[in-house]
Amino acid sequence: MIITIKGGFDKDGLPERVRSVDVSSGEVIGIVGPTGSGKSSLISDLEQFAQGDTSSRRYVLIDGSPPDPEMRHDPRKKPVAQLSQNMHFLADMKVCDFICMHARSRGRDPGLLSKVLEITNTLTGEPVHANDNLTELSGGQSRALMVADIAVISDSPIVLIDEIENAGIRKKEALRLLSGEGKIVLVVTHDPLLALMTERRIVMRNGGMVNVIKTTDEERRFCDSLFRVDTWLLSLRESIRRGEVLSATEAVI
Repeated sequence: MIITIKGGFDKDGLPERVRSVDVSSGEVIGIVGPTGSGKSSLISDLEQFAQGDTSSRRYVLIDGSPPDPEMRHDPRKKPVAQLSQNMHFLADMKVCDFICMHARSRGRDPGLLSKVLEITNTLTGEPVHANDNLTELSGGQSRALMVADIAVISDSPIVLIDEIENAGIRKKEALRLLSGEGKIVLVVTHDPLLALMTERRIVMRNGGMVNVIKTTDEERRFCDSLFRVDTWLLSLRESIRRGEVLSATEAVI
């Protein structure tokens, strides 16, 4: 599968500098830019398979052609899984009931609950249990649960991620899980570690795509150093959560 994003217009009504971007199966693409630059709008266009009918007037093609109307409007046929910033659950129900209900709606085995919980608890330092209530989960627990749900239950060929860096979860492992084998992944991020884990990144400004940057070999080496720092920070965060007192020896990365 190849997705093509055909450039539309920015907030001033000017044509986007980037007129076309192709994303192939197996690619992980970053979307970067300051707040208000149009990153979430681009994700929304992709989720809707925009056909010139959104504020950006972009077109999103699949293998060079407009998507089937049913694919755009029928949630059961839409090949997209999206991880949003919004983790405020309205459903007052247990984790197990929610996951099993979602599995049945996707035609998957509700028995996958145990696998979802196993993966969830590799991503967050705060364990999630089957009988926990959704509305009582922390931001990190909620985000980790949704990452695992998308990886195991949704199993869609296109994954859209809107900022997973602020939840205190293991970001590298989360991105590895969500990308899966052969999936198209587009991730909105302000996080340098996540941005440098992608093959390319689309730069947004004033509502438009202004550049596409390929991650260089030097940036990949820098990413390895960032990962060590991120792992260190996560271990300190978990020590503080456990009520421990940090020592000077823990300042060594």
